[in-house]
Amino acid sequence: MKLFKNLVDAVQDSLKQIMFEKKYSDKVLERVFKSNPQWGARDRKFIAEAVYDITRHFRYLSVIAGSERSLNMIFAAYLFEKGIALPDWPDFKSINTQLFADAKKRITSAAIIQSYPDELWNYCEKELGAEKWNKEAIALNTEAKVVLRANTLKISKANLANKLKESGIETEDTSMAQDALQLSIRKNVFSSELFKEGFFEVQDAGSQLIAEFLNVEPGQKVIDACAGAGGKSLHLAALMKNKGKIIAMDVEEWKLENLKKRAKRAGAFNIEARLIDNNKTIKQLENSADRLLLDVPCSGTGVIKRNPDTKWKTTPEIIEKTKELQYKILSEYSTMLKSGGFMVYSTCSVLPGENEMQVKKFLEANSGVFSLIKDKTIYPSEGYDGFYMALLKKN
Repeated sequence: MKLFKNLVDAVQDSLKQIMFEKKYSDKVLERVFKSNPQWGARDRKFIAEAVYDITRHFRYLSVIAGSERSLNMIFAAYLFEKGIALPDWPDFKSINTQLFADAKKRITSAAIIQSYPDELWNYCEKELGAEKWNKEAIALNTEAKVVLRANTLKISKANLANKLKESGIETEDTSMAQDALQLSIRKNVFSSELFKEGFFEVQDAGSQLIAEFLNVEPGQKVIDACAGAGGKSLHLAALMKNKGKIIAMDVEEWKLENLKKRAKRAGAFNIEARLIDNNKTIKQLENSADRLLLDVPCSGTGVIKRNPDTKWKTTPEIIEKTKELQYKILSEYSTMLKSGGFMVYSTCSVLPGENEMQVKKFLEANSGVFSLIKDKTIYPSEGYDGFYMALLKKN
C-alpha cells in the first residue's frame, strides 16, 4: 500500500483535534474535507478509516507505541497492526517495530485490549456484568453499518432499492426495521440525487425501531419532545402518512432549523418545530398529546461504533449528571401526554441505570398513573447500534 505524506499529516492533525482538543470526529473530518476539495473518494476513505480506527483503538495503540502523545509513533503502531510497512520517511526511520511486537505480548488488561479508559470500563462492567460488557465492548469496536430508511411519503422500500441499484448503490434488506435498507458496500450517499430529492434518510436500523415502537396512527397529535435535528420526527411523519400533527421540540434552536430543512426535503408537512425556551412551553401542552416521544440525552454508550470519540469524552461523573437530566425530562415532559395516551422513553445507551432503572423509578413515583406496556433493548452485539425503548401508557 502506497502512503502519501499529505494524507498521513491530515490523519494526524485530525487525531490531534479529536484526542487532545476534545473535538468531535465527524465535525473534524467534515472541516478537513471541506478545506481540501481536491481529494478524491479514495483519499477521503483512507483518512476517514484511519482516523476512526485509531480513535477507536487509541489506548491500545498508545500502549504498543509506548507514548500517549506522539501521534507519529501511534500512527506507526497502527500501520504495524494493519500489517503495512512503515514508509521510508525521516519521521519513521528510527522506529523499531520489534518494540511494538514486544509491547503487545505484555498487555493483559481487557480495558487496554479493547481500548477504553479504566473509569468508563469499570463503570460499564458494574452496570452490565463483566461477561456482558466485554461482549458489547468488542462489538462497539467494530465499524458501524450504513443503514438507510426509505421515506415512504415518497417511495416504497422496494422501489428505493431498485433506484439505488440503478445509480450504482447496492443494498440489502434487513429484518431489524420495516423501512430499513443496509448498504452492501460503504459509500457516500449524501451526494446521491435520491438523497437530495428526499427519498431516504441515513438512520441506523435500531434507531428506526423507536418511532415504530410508539405505534402512531394518522390524524393523531404527536409530540417529539427531544427532537434534535429530527430524524425520528421525520420517521413519525412517514408512519402517520403526513396526517395529524407532530410538534417537534428541542432546547437548541439550530437543531430545529436543521429539522425544518430536512422536513422540507422529505415532504413531511405535518411537523411544527417548537423551541423549548422556558417551562411555559411544556405547560401550554399539558394533557394534549395522543403520543409522546422522549428520546432523552444519554451517555451514547450504544453508539460508540458510530462515534468512537465518545469513549474519551464520557466519564462516570458525566453519566450520573446525565441520569439526573433524564429523570427531570421524564418527570416534567410526561405531563404533555393525555389520559389514555402512550409514551416512549428511549436512549442510545446500553446501561440499565439510564434505561430500565429510570423507568422503574418513574413508575414507582407515578403509581396508578402510568404503566409499562413493554420495553426492548437492542445491543450492539446484534449488529447495529445500541438502544433502549420503553412504551408506557397514561391511565
